[in-house]
Amino acid sequence: MLQTIPQFGLQGSANRTVAQAVTSHVLLVENDNQLTQLIAQELGSEGYQVSLAENGVSGLIAARQINPQLIIVGWTLSGVSCLEFCRRLRSTCNYVPIIVLTHEGQVSERIMGLDAGASDCLGQPFAVEELLARVRAHLRKEPQETHLLQFEQLVLNRKSRQVHYGNQEVELTAKEFDLLEYLMRHPNQVLTRDQILDDVWGYKNYGKSNVIEVYIRYLRIKLEMQDAKQLIHTVRSVGYVLRSSAY
Repeated sequence: MLQTIPQFGLQGSANRTVAQAVTSHVLLVENDNQLTQLIAQELGSEGYQVSLAENGVSGLIAARQINPQLIIVGWTLSGVSCLEFCRRLRSTCNYVPIIVLTHEGQVSERIMGLDAGASDCLGQPFAVEELLARVRAHLRKEPQETHLLQFEQLVLNRKSRQVHYGNQEVELTAKEFDLLEYLMRHPNQVLTRDQILDDVWGYKNYGKSNVIEVYIRYLRIKLEMQDAKQLIHTVRSVGYVLRSSAY
């Protein structure tokens, strides 16, 4: 189950990081309800948008669907362990910063966490101020570049300009590839027609041309030929969005 916590009023140190915090989405994957609520409240008071997942499986689903800027993971998870959570996320070339909450004094847990792909480890009990400082530090770092983009079973390789759905390659023209790449770089975001024309075709005004509709139709047909479920959705009178069909 995924729960999103609304942002609270900005207070204290948040005034120094407003520009960063209001645009940052943090996913907290933890099954200790008391600890979860404490961390969520502190993050919310700093202006971060916070989503909660109570186990490893729902955490992986949430990480794929909402694309958070940072993830905090508890050591003891059900369904999928903390270490497996990190490994699976990194196996999809997702390099979002991950802070793992280990047990106090457990050097072995910190080592295993870092080896599994965690960006940082913090032993419990910890000062909330230190956790917030580590969150700010990781969000200040430039994200690691990757030539792979993935959304569910759809994988796009920017270097080779190849697209695969599952084990099947999807043959695309140059412009179809550019359009799909743009959608995959902004998953779960509704993109207006003008945005797409400007960023993919390079035109701020393209008149009443139906070029976007044509290429969206081409993409849908080619994906469906590989048994891909509907991923590109039309938002009436607005534009298009790449999201799960179960969204």
